[in-house]
Amino acid sequence: MTTPDDLLSRFRVGTTSPLGGGQKRFALRDHDRWVSVTMEFRCNLACTHCMIEGTMSRLTPTEGADFDAVLDRQRSEGLWEGLVLTGAEVTLRRDLPDIVAQAKAAGFAHIRIQTHGMQLHRRDYLDRLVAAGADEFFISVTADCAARHDAITKVAGSWDKMRAGLDLIEAHYPGVAVTTNTVITAESVDTLPGVVAALSGYTCVVQHEFWNFFPMDPVDHKSLCGPLVDLMPPLRQAIAAARALGRLVEVKNVPECLLGDDRPALVNTQPMLVIDPDFWTGFDRNGFHSCPHRAVCASTECLGLTAAYVSRFGDERGRLTPFATAPGPV
Repeated sequence: MTTPDDLLSRFRVGTTSPLGGGQKRFALRDHDRWVSVTMEFRCNLACTHCMIEGTMSRLTPTEGADFDAVLDRQRSEGLWEGLVLTGAEVTLRRDLPDIVAQAKAAGFAHIRIQTHGMQLHRRDYLDRLVAAGADEFFISVTADCAARHDAITKVAGSWDKMRAGLDLIEAHYPGVAVTTNTVITAESVDTLPGVVAALSGYTCVVQHEFWNFFPMDPVDHKSLCGPLVDLMPPLRQAIAAARALGRLVEVKNVPECLLGDDRPALVNTQPMLVIDPDFWTGFDRNGFHSCPHRAVCASTECLGLTAAYVSRFGDERGRLTPFATAPGPV
């Protein structure tokens, strides 16, 4: 049987801060050696926390000559170790196995499918993706049980199909690694330890990611942001539970100073993203780095708070603590 250690041994540990600090962080992969390509802007879920729900109809997927350019660079220069195929929901593309095969032929050592997992319950479909070269799945798990997960995705049965896909990967594809992703909102924050517990029996799951919600807008219109005082206890419990299982953890968009000994889990680095440039117009509305201590804090990993968070809960100046010197390698 393949163990988590067997799967983890395929990936290098550590990544570089996106803000120039060069600190080592414990992570599954070196994000600088990966490229993420957005291939689809349709989705058959309606998750309450969807970042791009208002822009999917006007964003253009990367395909044709643009995708060919990525493949050509990989063939000629070997720039990247891995490729992430993503979208709103990339498995809605009927030609996804063919795209995976093209990427493999271009020289990508690892190919990751970023998905809500609903299509993975079909064994024939998984066979085609894995045979073509997919060896990782990045699967969204919005909560710790069917009732909570389906309430967030707004599609009944989405939890059961996602779990059926995990069962198939566990039983039939010993070389395939799974990372789960949970967006932290007011709807899901109390379920974080339960997410780890619900998936504790899978050896294919080697990493959990927890992304603190931001609404792509300076205002939290849906009241999905949660106060840090409520977020940190369940988040740190989930980190501890994952590490007890021998799994890695990445946390995104949480103030570094609040993580204490779990600070190494903060990895805000991401692979280079190939996406319709119009996406960044909305993204820049988040107003990251809204921290009252930014001018004096030496952290090179922290993104501070978003404008939407500050507008609801204030700037947390009494809760946040600046680092006097850049945290050293951990």
